[in-house]
Amino acid sequence: MPGHAARGRDVSRLIVLLRRLAPASLFARLSLILLAGLAAAQFLSAHLTIEERNDVSMGAMIDYVEADVRTAVALIDRLPHAERAAWLPRLARGGYRFSSGTGSDGPPVRAPHSARLLASVTRALTPGYAFTAHAVEGGPERFQVHVQLSDGQPLTVDFRPRRGLPLSPRLPFMLAGQLALVALACWLAVRLAIKPLRTLAQAADALGPDLRPVPMPEQGPSEVVRAARAFNAMQRRIAAYVDERLRILAAISHDLQTPITRMRLRVDLMDESPQQQRLIEDLQQLEDLARQGIGYARAMHGLLEPARAIDPNDLLDAITLDYLDSGADVGFSSQPGAPLVTRPGALRRVVTNLVDNSLKYAGQARIVMERSGDALITIRVLDEGPGIPEAALEAVFEPFYRIESSRNRDTGGTGLGLAIARQLALTLGGALTLHNRPEGGLEARLVLRALEAPAAP
Repeated sequence: MPGHAARGRDVSRLIVLLRRLAPASLFARLSLILLAGLAAAQFLSAHLTIEERNDVSMGAMIDYVEADVRTAVALIDRLPHAERAAWLPRLARGGYRFSSGTGSDGPPVRAPHSARLLASVTRALTPGYAFTAHAVEGGPERFQVHVQLSDGQPLTVDFRPRRGLPLSPRLPFMLAGQLALVALACWLAVRLAIKPLRTLAQAADALGPDLRPVPMPEQGPSEVVRAARAFNAMQRRIAAYVDERLRILAAISHDLQTPITRMRLRVDLMDESPQQQRLIEDLQQLEDLARQGIGYARAMHGLLEPARAIDPNDLLDAITLDYLDSGADVGFSSQPGAPLVTRPGALRRVVTNLVDNSLKYAGQARIVMERSGDALITIRVLDEGPGIPEAALEAVFEPFYRIESSRNRDTGGTGLGLAIARQLALTLGGALTLHNRPEGGLEARLVLRALEAPAAP
């Protein structure tokens, strides 16, 4: 049982190693499988063809050897003793030669081709001549036949069987050329098979944050056309479902403003009391929730303003001055550079949401802008507040998520500010993340790339 367990572990390790060595892309995997399979099939076919040719040539040689040895031995036996030495080189062939003498001793002949050749020699010399056969050194197929002529003189036939016919020097180049053609065919076939998947991936990646459908071309083989139609229909259904839900959210948020306003007027007419102040705070929360619900729906709908070139320094400086005029503790530092093509309204709203969040929880905020070339900027909103638990750094971007369970406006908030900021960041082609600062506090990091310049009218 321990041996079975060890073999199981070895097999598992081998499988893990093969998985690590396997290419990452489907294109490379399919190409490797097809190429390896076809190369193995070509090698096996060439090997079997050469083996078959060698077997056929060996059979033909055996038939030739039987007649040739019978004739050669009979001729040598009839020649005068003095003339035999001169004739022995003339009777030599590519696979055997004749010599006078007893030759070498050795074990019995057991090599497969030598055994077939010995059987042919046996038929040639029987009956008529006494002989023995022994394998000798010089190769696995080498053997000698020791013949006693009619006058008692020994004759040795030294056989060196050749394994088939010699190969053409052009054969390796022909096989390499065939393998190259097979590799090209595999590459074209796999590329044709993978192309629809790449098109599907590109269409899925092109689906923006507003979830507007990006139609996939419905062309190619019937299976590809069917998949493209299904994908396009799925996009339309998703867009319709999202539109319906966002319209409901926007309608509810909008319709709530009217009764909230009436209730606010009635509360203002009440006598001053602690209950009146609490009602005002509750109505303020409802009003903020309704307003931010409308803002989130608009952000999800992707109601985008046209992109234009702006100086982000001027925009962020203007935002900072607005906060300073209202008495807020907000600072700003940046690097000068070229204008950036973006949507200034959406960018202003993202930054103000982040600054408001810092002011609410830390009482101060600092805006830092860094440049990485002319087409990439990073905007950091830093504070010295309590920060956010690491496990919640991503969850706070979900709508209506609040770290605190309290619904108090000063602590819990509505849970839509960061969700709106991330949606707007996506419409800007950027990425918004949160990070706890090592020295304490929170960093909101907005990375923006320049958008495409609007086409000239």
